[in-house]
Amino acid sequence: MKLLDKLEKIDIFHPFIIVFVILAFLAIATPSWTILDELVAPGILLYIYIALGLIFFILGVLFTNFLFKKFLKKDYKESSTSFRNKDNFAIKLSLFEKFSKEEKIILCAVLLGILLQIINLYSLGGIPLFDSSLKAKAATKIWLISYILFLPSINILLAKFNRKSHYILLIIGLGLFALTGYRTTPIAILLSSFITLYYTRDIKLKYQIIFFVVIAILLIVIGFIAVNAIGDQHWRLNALELVSYRAGFTLKILEIAINRQCVTAGALFYATLTGFINSVDPRVLAGQAVLSIDHSTTTTIFGPALLDFGIIGMAIQMFFIGVFLKLLHITQKYKFGIVTAIYGVILAQTLIWIETGPTDLVVWIFYLIGIIILIKTLTSLNKS
Repeated sequence: MKLLDKLEKIDIFHPFIIVFVILAFLAIATPSWTILDELVAPGILLYIYIALGLIFFILGVLFTNFLFKKFLKKDYKESSTSFRNKDNFAIKLSLFEKFSKEEKIILCAVLLGILLQIINLYSLGGIPLFDSSLKAKAATKIWLISYILFLPSINILLAKFNRKSHYILLIIGLGLFALTGYRTTPIAILLSSFITLYYTRDIKLKYQIIFFVVIAILLIVIGFIAVNAIGDQHWRLNALELVSYRAGFTLKILEIAINRQCVTAGALFYATLTGFINSVDPRVLAGQAVLSIDHSTTTTIFGPALLDFGIIGMAIQMFFIGVFLKLLHITQKYKFGIVTAIYGVILAQTLIWIETGPTDLVVWIFYLIGIIILIKTLTSLNKS
């Protein structure tokens, strides 16, 4: 029991989870080099660059304590601050209890996000999860707007208002976005909502374990179905082997990116930020840069910065992510609700970036929202 009590006191969604997940990603990829013989093992340079990226990320996290003390003028101590304050848990409400004006507004945003996703699927004329040609068309502007509305709104709703009916909306949204065939969106919805609930509810360790099992199964199943729905691809690998292969292949792409630093000279970042008005897919540009073919390619969290700006760009990016995540992580301990929800959304998306890379406009929009909320919250805390 003492061991379980100690485990429950560990803040598993501290920003340092990024480090552990990257190491886990390396471990998952290893069988593809040693057992499956599908890929040639990468050289030592790959591990050196990953280590450098992690070092700058860790420095960013550690540097944040100094920033917090300087600008907020509070003596923050990691060891003395509970990462879950039960006094701040959302008040449990029944379905029939009166909805506040704030709750109604957030609820409308969630419902609008769900409605737009239904419209998006209907306009496609089929289920992208089972049809790769539809999957390529699923990420429309309607999809983007619906995702921007749904993901932060459902997290804010869960963080501030504890009603069982809100979980039904979460499940509906999760199912609809899973039908697009993209692994990242349902994983982000599930992971971000769990992070939000983790900080605003008293979730027992056994339920935490169940969650990680569920998300692992979801990741494997959606990925396996989506890949096998591609008509011209025939895989001899089973679902677990395919996960290892994809991780190994992505790291091999990173190895190529390390050897082709600065080749895109900012084009990837520009294509990402102009994604709403520009039809150029930054992952296709990455494929052109590393494979010389027009193919959507993931390059890990380190790859795009290396291809655009070299090792300096990668160092700045990882340091910034470390600082930003830690600032949100500290601030949400003082201001539960919207800050906790935004932290859940951004941490979940950053964890997904470990494989896909920061080439999604929607995630940078969430980062921008996070920056605005962070500035406003820190300013109010500093005055208090």
